[in-house]
Amino acid sequence: MDRMLVVVFEAESKAWEAKKALHELDREDVIVVYDQAVVARNSDGTATVRQIDDPGLTGTLAGTTLGALIGLLGGPVGAALGAAAGFAIGGTVDVDRARICEDFVEDVRQKMTPGKFALVAEIQEDTTTPVDVRMEALDGTVFRRSLSEVKHKVHDENVAAMKADLAQMKAEHAAAHAERKAKLQEKINQLDSKIQAQIEKSKQRRQAEEAQAQAKVEFLKARAAAMKAKARATHV
Repeated sequence: MDRMLVVVFEAESKAWEAKKALHELDREDVIVVYDQAVVARNSDGTATVRQIDDPGLTGTLAGTTLGALIGLLGGPVGAALGAAAGFAIGGTVDVDRARICEDFVEDVRQKMTPGKFALVAEIQEDTTTPVDVRMEALDGTVFRRSLSEVKHKVHDENVAAMKADLAQMKAEHAAAHAERKAKLQEKINQLDSKIQAQIEKSKQRRQAEEAQAQAKVEFLKARAAAMKAKARATHV
């Protein structure tokens, strides 16, 4: 199951140890690590990525589920993702792109107070025990949430509701007198613009998620091929 993992630590050194532990579990084929980063919570509430030395299957945090979560952890004022990352996420980060609910982000924020550090990762795991045991040994507080598609359902329901309102306005417009028609037409135009904007936003989000899903498929294929080659070499 694909999950977002956040482990909060008091010391930065522990976060780096945790990062190494995830790598070891990945090498042992216990989990799959897609992307990960060590993040610090600053005194002003922003979140800074300390270093990206292995950007994983995406090559960059920009536009990814992981990047969106890091941006959200920075709070309303946004998150500066550090010179090493080469880009910044502002306060307009789309919570839907993170594919997790606001309550998860808020739970992490409450624990990850200024001066604390976190290992943030997108992983695949069949059971939670291996990761939990390694993280708890480092005194880390573990938060995890399965990546969800529920946001799409909510979005589709909102668009459907707006379309129903639009249909009603158009029906009223057809039967209205001239003065009322002008006012209704203005509202119709405004609502139609909102609907089109939401549809385009959803289209772009779906395309981004499809691209990430394909990248994961290719990542897992390459990983499996590398493991098979390693196994053959061992038996030679």
